[in-house]
Amino acid sequence: MKENTLVSIIVPVYNAERFLSRCIESILYQTYTNFELLLVDDGSTDESGRICDEYSLKDARIKVYHKPNGGVSSARNYGLLKIGGGI
Repeated sequence: MKENTLVSIIVPVYNAERFLSRCIESILYQTYTNFELLLVDDGSTDESGRICDEYSLKDARIKVYHKPNGGVSSARNYGLLKIGGGI
């Protein structure tokens, strides 16, 4: 992979407040830095959406999308539409 290749990482999020920070931190601490992290909040009823929003304020590589619950496949597919600042 070329050093300048943008890698898109999609993380579907649903009621994951207990583990979400650890997940995001592990992605942010990778040695490869040219990536965008798309966090797709799939209608969480806990604090997951707020946690995602807070991380997006700290790091410009993180994009957050909130959508009604539709399941993990729906969230992942939604993220695919948003890669690279898509629709």
